[in-house]
Amino acid sequence: MIHKDIKIFLQNICKNSLLINTILEVNSFFDIIFIQEPSWSSIWSILSSSNCEGDIFVSMVNHPNWLTFVRPNTTESDYPRVIAYINIRLFSFCFSFQKDIIDHRDILLTFFFNNGELFWLMNIYSDASYSALKYLEDTEVNFCNLLIMTEDFNIRDSLWDSSFSHYSSISDNLIILADSFDLSLPVPTNQIPTRYTDNINDSNSTIDLIFIQCDSSALNNHFIHPE
Repeated sequence: MIHKDIKIFLQNICKNSLLINTILEVNSFFDIIFIQEPSWSSIWSILSSSNCEGDIFVSMVNHPNWLTFVRPNTTESDYPRVIAYINIRLFSFCFSFQKDIIDHRDILLTFFFNNGELFWLMNIYSDASYSALKYLEDTEVNFCNLLIMTEDFNIRDSLWDSSFSHYSSISDNLIILADSFDLSLPVPTNQIPTRYTDNINDSNSTIDLIFIQCDSSALNNHFIHPE
């Protein structure tokens, strides 16, 4: 099965276009790259019937070795904050994404076929108001074989952050949501923060999480790269 050997790279790039170019160049041995808070920039002007100067075409970074999956945007306030890059060597698995099941700028639901079965992957960015999590709680979704739900949940909790002594009530909602998808929170092979602060008065934190299919022991092996 492909998901026994799949390699996924996850990172919030904080709208740094140079960083995402580097990630795509140097991580070709990964199968999938999940990005949060990508950079959107003006590429060129296109002819417009309503604007004599043309409309500005805005896009994200693309790369010839990666298939790009992103929710279409309509306005600047609706620009997606999650992107998936699929290595072209996995082209035969017919990766695609589903907007009709989940339609939110901070959630990207992708799928692929393997041996006649459909498998799902979910990339999430959760902002300060937890809008993506609230959307999932309020939206009735019906699909199985969700292999992984990740990444930037912006929730500090002593459950997964040993340097943090407090409990967050939103964590219960996240755990219940993961359980509804038959997902569990594994322990990384190295216990280090996932977010480092530039402010000496703030502590480093663990806010990037990976929930995996409960019976997928083969997926239960993830490593946190120091920033």
